[in-house]
Amino acid sequence: MFAKLESLERKYLELEASLATPEVFNDQERYRKLAKAHADLENIVSLYRQHKKFTQELEENKLLLHDEDQEIRAMAHEEVERISEELPKIEQSLKIALLPPDPLDEKNTILEIRAGTGGEEASLFAADLFRMYSRFAELKGWKVEILSESATESGGYKEIICLISGQRVYSHLKYEAGTHRVQRVPTTEAQGRIHTSAATVAVLPEADEVDIEIKPEDLHIDVYRASGAGGQHVNKTESAVRITHIPTGTVVTCQDERSQHKNKARAMKVLASRLLAQEREKQSSEVSADRKAQVGSGDRSERIRTYNFPQGRCTDHRINLTLYSLEKIMQGELSPLTDALATAAQAEALKAQAE
Repeated sequence: MFAKLESLERKYLELEASLATPEVFNDQERYRKLAKAHADLENIVSLYRQHKKFTQELEENKLLLHDEDQEIRAMAHEEVERISEELPKIEQSLKIALLPPDPLDEKNTILEIRAGTGGEEASLFAADLFRMYSRFAELKGWKVEILSESATESGGYKEIICLISGQRVYSHLKYEAGTHRVQRVPTTEAQGRIHTSAATVAVLPEADEVDIEIKPEDLHIDVYRASGAGGQHVNKTESAVRITHIPTGTVVTCQDERSQHKNKARAMKVLASRLLAQEREKQSSEVSADRKAQVGSGDRSERIRTYNFPQGRCTDHRINLTLYSLEKIMQGELSPLTDALATAAQAEALKAQAE
């Protein structure tokens, strides 16, 4: 591990020297690439330097344990205890920092939320989840763009698909995929009984043109008149688009825009991301890789997380974490959950690496 860290520190210093040269500074494209590479190494190099400093201080204080002065020996003993406690923490952080990064972590994300079992209450919960993620995005300084939506008369969603853009969006949201279960008293419940319903969430990294190739001959494109809410234009022009990817049978529809071209562009964006996810699933050996397994059937018994409103409780069943701050979570304060899930994933990766 330390030979690798030494090599990374040398690379960091080389990048630092290159960034100071006039020829690099005047080439903005090259400067940006080198600056990003330098920034990517900053955290791990800082940790490594801290580890070297602590290791040196530990050795120096161990020598002082044999000093003639009792007061110096006592101070050295305290320092040895303090540093001996800190060093394992830094080593753990270094091991995590050395884990291979997920190449998709920097990607923007297509988020798909669908009502599962539970009727109208499930569609209302889907809308609540969309608001939760939208507020989380707002707190992170991200941008949310709705690509497709199927609203209900009561203000819920049968389905809503959006693109979330910003810094490292996928790295924060990738553990949100699965079935989310809610337990609460619906507004329509006269007897005050608690109902259980569910919604499914799929999290797809946005596909770039270089990520996935879609051949025109593999597509079947239908245009038709849009239906439902959307203004007077919806039933007058054939602006809605349905794209079928023939080899995989993947179907994407979009009818939210007045323009057929805009609907087609949005549908293609969603299709590309779904195909990228499918391609990644083929290459992955993880049990949860399959997209259908990722979101489940929407049944109440399949769940990654439960939102219990009467108790103000949110439980993530994958890591057995329960937080009694449901109101804050629904307002977008998701970091305690996403950070805990990321930490658990890192621990699993370290465990697999050690085996």
